[in-house]
Amino acid sequence: MTQSRTSKLRILCGVVVPLAAVLVIQQSGLVAADAKKEDPQPAIVDAGPVGGPPSDAIVLFDGKDLSKFRGEKRAEPTWKHANGVMESTPPGGIFSKEEFADCQVHLEFSTPSTVHGDGQGRGNSGVYLMGRYEIQVLDNYNNKTYPNGQCGAFYGNNPPLVNACRKPGEWQTYDIIFHAPKKDADGKIMAGSYTVLHNGVLIQDHIPVAGGHTAASPLQGFAEKGPLYLQDHGNPVRFRNVWVRKLNGK
Repeated sequence: MTQSRTSKLRILCGVVVPLAAVLVIQQSGLVAADAKKEDPQPAIVDAGPVGGPPSDAIVLFDGKDLSKFRGEKRAEPTWKHANGVMESTPPGGIFSKEEFADCQVHLEFSTPSTVHGDGQGRGNSGVYLMGRYEIQVLDNYNNKTYPNGQCGAFYGNNPPLVNACRKPGEWQTYDIIFHAPKKDADGKIMAGSYTVLHNGVLIQDHIPVAGGHTAASPLQGFAEKGPLYLQDHGNPVRFRNVWVRKLNGK
């Protein structure tokens, strides 16, 4: 290698890279040697036991009672709860008393083990962020329906990437990363987004969420934050281990 060629190369982390690239990396602050122990450190969060909430989570339902929720049709929730599980029970769904904007949501659900009906009539419920934007709950194990209405769909907007449903009666998980729509300085609504994992499988990948609402959602129009809403759709869907982490402190 000639001297002129060597002068244009540097070794960075054991890899030979062009000098121009080194300068770009240095200017962007990506060189590890530039970091200092005195720089602000990420907050420490205890991840907790497998399947349990992390230390900074707001636990909405841990199996004990429904005190963190209010009813949709009545002041108090009417849902059944026993043995660490709550079950959607008419009349109406339940709203979390606390409201959220950007957040991470974890919950577990189970559609009825005894199958009745088909299409939208099997194990129908829903998880609504801010009471407006629904991720569908449905028994789609060997049960077809319209794609943007099946389990894991951003209802009426975007079907899931894949069908990751387990058999009726088995416990399933949703892990949802939600960024709420926001208004800019001019009042224009900037889209939020959904990322959803169903039973650990990515089914919604940073899907835009506009500022309105899902069709027939209990709350409508733009809001800066809102409650988590679990729907009663006439089917006895069970839920457990429901918790939320606020993102960006909101």
